[in-house]
Amino acid sequence: MIRIRTQSESGIVEIDTVSKGCWIDARWVNRDDLNRLEKEFGIDTELLTDIMDTDEQSRIEKEDEYTAIIVRLPVFDETEEVAFSTLPLGIILFSDKIVTICRRSSDALDGFLKSRMRSFNLKNKSAFVLNLLSRGAFIYLKCLKELNKQTNIIKEELQRSIKNNELIQLLSIQKSLVFFTTSIKSNELLLEKLQKSPLMRFKEDEKELLEDVVIENRQAIEMANIYSSILTGTMDAFASVISNNLNIVMKRLTIVSIVLMIPTLIYSYFGMNLALPFQNLNGIGWGVMLVSFASAALGGILLNTNGGWRKTKTRTRKNRRVTERKKPVPAAAVQTEP
Repeated sequence: MIRIRTQSESGIVEIDTVSKGCWIDARWVNRDDLNRLEKEFGIDTELLTDIMDTDEQSRIEKEDEYTAIIVRLPVFDETEEVAFSTLPLGIILFSDKIVTICRRSSDALDGFLKSRMRSFNLKNKSAFVLNLLSRGAFIYLKCLKELNKQTNIIKEELQRSIKNNELIQLLSIQKSLVFFTTSIKSNELLLEKLQKSPLMRFKEDEKELLEDVVIENRQAIEMANIYSSILTGTMDAFASVISNNLNIVMKRLTIVSIVLMIPTLIYSYFGMNLALPFQNLNGIGWGVMLVSFASAALGGILLNTNGGWRKTKTRTRKNRRVTERKKPVPAAAVQTEP
């Protein structure tokens, strides 16, 4: 869908025809929209193909009639397997108009319609690009905080009961963090080129805005790296917990198997079609049953004493006591001398 917008005293309004200083906003584009952009505005086919590629990296290039900039912006779609992801956005700067092309919609573009950004002017192309990059960095930070909030919620659920669904959700969040880290680093390279490239000239106030965008982008990179490290450590910890629980279960099942094997061996011996001792005595069946239960009980007591359930419980209690001793003392409880 292609919409033509212009700036008025009341804000950004939509118009029907292309005019000087307008903004052609193309989102959710299809094949017909791409053909129109190619024929009516003269945008190169290869550039449109690169913008439609979900893996395209950020860059800037100069053509005869326009300057093309590709940035990566965060998008959210709860219907997808990975809800938080990134997509490339193409910004085509002509001498008298601006064209933005994206496969889907983004909160960064929606912010333009609400005119919340400083120094926003459709006729100032450099300010348009900087405000868009600033809005993109802000949305990255917002999405990272939301991912961290979801991670904390899932961690609380996993502490009560480890389920596959929560682990899959953590894996999805980890994929989102990888996408964010890669895209933000790609935008960082673009910002470095904008600072050095002669393709775009910035005024003094715009240079300050560019520095602010660089700082926000670096902050987003640091947050993404921190959250990714925390999530990796969390998943490794829960993997260790799952492995430890499995070892405990297998240990208990092994004890049960050994205990039940003793009476099975006795019954197998007396079930053979051979001449056996005590087979002619009265009540020999009850005697065999009593000996089997007694041997099973004795085996259970010996295994429990030499490292069974009791030893596991004792270690668990000791670990809890050590953890309680290592708890930090609250700052309010510490009394300092004057």
